[in-house]
Amino acid sequence: MDSEQLPLLQMEEMFKQFSGNKVLNGVSLTLNSKEVHAIVGGNGAGKSTLMKIITGLYPSDGGKMIVKGKQVRFRSTSEAHQHGIYLVPQEPLIFSHMTVEENMTIGLPGSRAELKEKVRKLVKKLGWKLKLNQTAMSLSIAEQQLVEIIRGLAREAEILILDEPTSTLTFGEIDSLFETIQQLKESGIGILYITHRFTEIFRLADKVSVLRDGVISAQGPTKEFTYDRLLESLMPEGETKATESGNSNAKKDASPNRNQPKPILQVEQLFGERFQDINLAICPGEILGVAGVVGAGRTELAESIAGIRKVTNGVVWLDGKEIQSLTVRERIDHGLIYVPEDRHKHGVFSITSIQSNISSTILHRLSKFFLPFTKEGDLASSYVKQLRIKGTSTKQQLQELSGGNQQKVVLAKCLAASPKIIILDEPTRGIDANARQDIYHIIQALKQEGLAVLLISSDIEEVVSLSDKVVVLYEGKIVKRCDGRDELTPDTIASFAFGINREVPLK
Repeated sequence: MDSEQLPLLQMEEMFKQFSGNKVLNGVSLTLNSKEVHAIVGGNGAGKSTLMKIITGLYPSDGGKMIVKGKQVRFRSTSEAHQHGIYLVPQEPLIFSHMTVEENMTIGLPGSRAELKEKVRKLVKKLGWKLKLNQTAMSLSIAEQQLVEIIRGLAREAEILILDEPTSTLTFGEIDSLFETIQQLKESGIGILYITHRFTEIFRLADKVSVLRDGVISAQGPTKEFTYDRLLESLMPEGETKATESGNSNAKKDASPNRNQPKPILQVEQLFGERFQDINLAICPGEILGVAGVVGAGRTELAESIAGIRKVTNGVVWLDGKEIQSLTVRERIDHGLIYVPEDRHKHGVFSITSIQSNISSTILHRLSKFFLPFTKEGDLASSYVKQLRIKGTSTKQQLQELSGGNQQKVVLAKCLAASPKIIILDEPTRGIDANARQDIYHIIQALKQEGLAVLLISSDIEEVVSLSDKVVVLYEGKIVKRCDGRDELTPDTIASFAFGINREVPLK
């Protein structure tokens, strides 16, 4: 076969597991020159792992990777670059105090004059208005992505991987990006395009592969797909029936009381970074699910309610009081607790003990002058027993625990503050099945004790099985409210979360 007709990339029966958990289970796909191949799948489907194998960040456990007819196995990203593969990450990696030119050419061999001329020609060829001598800190997110693309092209990339490239862009910037992708495609480049947005797939892609639980559940030319077929391919087989039958008793138990108390938390016409005009309310003893895909604005909304981010407009009421002027600490003392998505970055102190982590939220309440070791130890022992945290003792360092037990410590730390409402952002991400069930039992127990729970999750089955009500966010707006049992199904939530349905319900 002529080398020009060979696929740019072939992945054949790729396998990868972590700690016995299969993340990729025989994945195969092909990328050709002048082709946009969309990769779609829920969180945890294996998309990121597959891309990390392609770019040399992870070795595979089995299977073949063939680049332009040659079987390869990369040990580093530099090897992937040498074979013409470049990943444009979701969050561009820009050195803000360097110039645009320096960001584009960093790490490239050759004289500065030669490199400058090379990137100047690339920018001119693509018709972009980028000033090479301007400081990168002045660039918009869209311009930072262009810098990342030039980085790849300057390294002679023939395979570009775009990871959720529109998640932080405005509509105008998205149109410009699509024009750029079309230019790159026409120049012979093959593009792997990772997205959660179905509309982008039908607008851009020549081919689509759907990843579900580490396997390809559907694959082929985009013209052979419909919105319904994509959605069906994303949903685990029999999930709707299993969810409806498996949780029927739970739903009956979760039925709201006719004499329901007043909301403990109310959000009225809230505007902020990446979300707008949010209205919601949650009562004691109620679980309100917030569904949506990456970039929908869920975490930004949670952080704004918790006081971590500033809002531009709107009101947040906690137990009948406005709390916009309160600090994060003051909101905690008033009963509002936020459990972040990234527990390693924001939720725990990994090199300190279980005991110190659990008491960290309320240490200021226990004593003003000396560390109250007896109270601190009793508190930690109580939660270790209550939440079944598995460790050698309360003195054990947190980093030595499993992910599931670390998540339990995060919950214990938050519960120690005696909250009235707890915001859980992806509470089961990255933990095994047994720990996941333990977390579910804890959430249900919190509800039974009268706490209000705001549950943010990308796992649609999780949202359906745990929540009394659900709001679905898409591109920063609430596009669906599921208040009745008939509406609370995986199909309904997924269709709105992925942008298939865009009807905005009445507030």
